[in-house]
Amino acid sequence: MGKAIVTLKKGEGRLLRAGGMWVFDNEIESIAGSYENGDIVVIHSNSGYPMGCGFINDHSKIRIRLMSRDAGQEMDDAFLEMRVRNAWEYRKNVVDINSCRLIFGEADFLPGLVIDKFEDVLVVQSLALGIDRMKERIVEICKKVLAEDGCSIRGVYERSDAKVRLNEGMERVKGFLGESFDTKIQITENDVKYYVDVEEGQKTGFFLDQKYNRKAIWKICRDKRVLDCFTHTGAFALNAGKAGAASVLGVDASELGVHQAQENAKLNGMEDRVSFICRDVFELLPELEEKREQFDVVILDPPAFTKSRSSVKNAAKGYKEINMRGMKLVKDGGFLATCSCSHFMTYELFTETINKAAREVHKRLRQVEFRTQAPDHPILWAADESYYLKFYIFQVCDDK
Repeated sequence: MGKAIVTLKKGEGRLLRAGGMWVFDNEIESIAGSYENGDIVVIHSNSGYPMGCGFINDHSKIRIRLMSRDAGQEMDDAFLEMRVRNAWEYRKNVVDINSCRLIFGEADFLPGLVIDKFEDVLVVQSLALGIDRMKERIVEICKKVLAEDGCSIRGVYERSDAKVRLNEGMERVKGFLGESFDTKIQITENDVKYYVDVEEGQKTGFFLDQKYNRKAIWKICRDKRVLDCFTHTGAFALNAGKAGAASVLGVDASELGVHQAQENAKLNGMEDRVSFICRDVFELLPELEEKREQFDVVILDPPAFTKSRSSVKNAAKGYKEINMRGMKLVKDGGFLATCSCSHFMTYELFTETINKAAREVHKRLRQVEFRTQAPDHPILWAADESYYLKFYIFQVCDDK
């Protein structure tokens, strides 16, 4: 039986033509043929021109996720191996592959799938129904491709417990794919050692996307007093310590995160200079300001304040407040590292928000550098959702 054919409305499919990977529910005019959710369908323009093929899901506003520009492409092992091999070869050229994001969804042309490699363990997150059916095949292909380079994978853990799966009509699941193993893994990044808890840690267990941004703060932290806000498991704080900071205070609202950060400090022999407290950052910063505390470097790495377009306005208020508070705690001539990991908080809006914050607290900012996510989280042009992390380093000067 042939694949169902999805015909787009007149004038629709602009995103797809521009290089994007999604077809939304309101772009579709008709569907000829039968299908089940998760099946591969062929996409036609309104004039009947074949635009590619992808998997369909009536439960999702993202109705079709593109797998290939070739409408006749079969989703066989050879095709999936080509996708995995291309992703691996790319990473071998651009990042440290000891621990890296191996598959980054749409940006690696495997929509809805994330696979992180932590040394000899893979962590899989499947966020779309069609790719969910293929995930175990793709994992086996990953093992095969990596083995050719001497990377033997000893275990695979699934972290498909993200809330977004509910939008696809899927249950949230987590657990071993194959044999069980110790889920507390030790990795090294930028010469800093970490324990990564792939079972209980946030998302896949560790935020690999900030790898080179963490390295970028080294040059401003030597002999400095550093405050790391939203420290999670201590990654920025420990990079500051590794760079030779005189003292570092890391803050996070998660008791589990703080406990893991303290373990990581001990693992690196830094517990004498790098300490952590469990506090709400929004409550702590005004207290530090009242006490007239000042730091040479303040790092702000908050969670995404918005995960939808509708809440962007409120999120901007949150980013503005936290940056105002952070700037007030920076010594004149000190440094602020600040970021947003929300796709909906665009570069333009984030930049404008920081600028407003600086004006309101009478600070002048001198930009040291602007960065995005590490290249193992590639930004696919025309697929805006793949560009999410914005990271600035500023020198903060009193307005005088």
